[in-house]
Amino acid sequence: MGLKRVESRPELAGMKKAASRTSLPDLDDTDLSRLLDKPPRPINIERQRSFEERSISEISVGLNRGLGSSETLYSPGGRSTWETPRSSAPNAFEPHPMFAEAWDALRQSIVFFNGQPVGTIAANDQTEDALNYDQVFVRDFVPSALAFLMNGEPEIVKNFLLKTLYLQGWEKRVDRFKLGEGVMPASFKVLHNPNRKTDSLLADFGESAIGRVAPVDSGLWWIILLRAYTKSTGDSTLAETDECQKGIRLILTLCLSEGFDTFPTLLCADGCCMIDRQMGIYGYPVEIQALFFMVLRCALVLLKHDTEGKEFVDRVLKRLHALSYHMRSYFWIDIQQLNNIYRYKTEEYSHTAVNKFNVIPESIPEWLLDFMPNRGGYFIGNVSPARMDFRWFALGNCIAILSCLATNEQSMAIMDLIEERWEELVGEMPLKVCYPAIENHEWRIVTGCDPKNTRWSYHNGGSWPVLLWLLTAACIKTGRPQIARRAIDLAESRLLKDGWPEYYDGKLGRYIGKQARKYQTWSIAGYLVAKMMLEDPSHLGMISLEEDKRIKPLMKRSTSWTC
Repeated sequence: MGLKRVESRPELAGMKKAASRTSLPDLDDTDLSRLLDKPPRPINIERQRSFEERSISEISVGLNRGLGSSETLYSPGGRSTWETPRSSAPNAFEPHPMFAEAWDALRQSIVFFNGQPVGTIAANDQTEDALNYDQVFVRDFVPSALAFLMNGEPEIVKNFLLKTLYLQGWEKRVDRFKLGEGVMPASFKVLHNPNRKTDSLLADFGESAIGRVAPVDSGLWWIILLRAYTKSTGDSTLAETDECQKGIRLILTLCLSEGFDTFPTLLCADGCCMIDRQMGIYGYPVEIQALFFMVLRCALVLLKHDTEGKEFVDRVLKRLHALSYHMRSYFWIDIQQLNNIYRYKTEEYSHTAVNKFNVIPESIPEWLLDFMPNRGGYFIGNVSPARMDFRWFALGNCIAILSCLATNEQSMAIMDLIEERWEELVGEMPLKVCYPAIENHEWRIVTGCDPKNTRWSYHNGGSWPVLLWLLTAACIKTGRPQIARRAIDLAESRLLKDGWPEYYDGKLGRYIGKQARKYQTWSIAGYLVAKMMLEDPSHLGMISLEEDKRIKPLMKRSTSWTC
């Protein structure tokens, strides 16, 4: 790609400089819908009172109220001003020195196609072989896109959405097998021809990936980002184009296809998402189910109500009802439900069965019995016949909060768990991608002896700074900004000094990952998004949804689940 951290690019000269508006909106007498429909108003904050002390009670008042079933797509408060990385707002918080450094690093990762910005490369580490880290990954670009949207720079996001939509239309083959029409690429690379002075695109749909797994999450993140772009800019014309409407429908067609499955969840292969290596998530990984739920809700807003659109809206609503009930009932675990599973009987038959998935109580891992606090709960990693993956996965639980897949009570319980188990889930670098790590013989069987996924490393219990933005968004939505502030303080103590690593190793995340790339773009962007979101909570509207009464089921376990 020829991108270097110290290089001066002429294309960058015209791009806006970053700023962080650090005023807090007054949330006492407003709800989220009003907050997102107008620019935030500065308030005076007493210096002797901390941000956390003031916000925990006052932010939760507004952010826990719902929008109902109708969502306003425009959020002018979701765009920050620019000129300088330092806020000029009265009584604003002093930005950390590494904030400006982060913006410089993010801009050095920008990829251009025919002079137009179209994305950011995965990492800009000049000391390592590029492999595919010099490509633009769909999932990796999401925090970069949010940072640019929050800073009032939507052009790069629009270009990215259009370029990936164009790539979706390519014929996709792996060996002699043709992939589904709606599959989005995992990544793409811009190839520059200096002789002809032309650029071309090279996309990877999984045929070049490690393990040759197609990315299920790329299409899901694309729809989520399209909604974020529309919400931030108020520009609904992009989403309403025939090309975007077709792209949405193609993705939904893949996700909503009917088959032999008896569950409303989405059946997926190992390695199809952020956990992109063999980690025993085959089946119904919570990350994909939470993203799937969020995408279905975004689609209700984005789809035009023409003949084709209305047909998909009906299918989406039906799936949402089933998916929300299934996830809230069978994926949720707390001390009460753990006690129920602990006393399960097996080999039950008919619709009256209590142990519907025939889970053997002896399969409950010992770590869980000590890990589960009296206060708190979470969505477990996977549920399928005779198997429950009790591991805690960060991304799936954060998205469950942001999408309202989790009820208010469940959202609070997830945050309670993070507070109660801070050392295990956060430690010295936010945030564990999953907990706990797989070890010994189980690690050999599940991962195939993957040397990158040894215990407490990479996706096997490693700590990923990019997850900071998701944690911060979940904290703001649940009225717990003090948790986000604590996590950001941890990140600011090390990230810049360590060179923005991809991930950290160890039970507490004390060590830079043994194979981690430096200047990992989504580590940089994740910090920026977390920082800007905490300082201006109106940004939350880009990535958060409020409760929709049309899909709110009666949250009561069926009689067959009463022990």
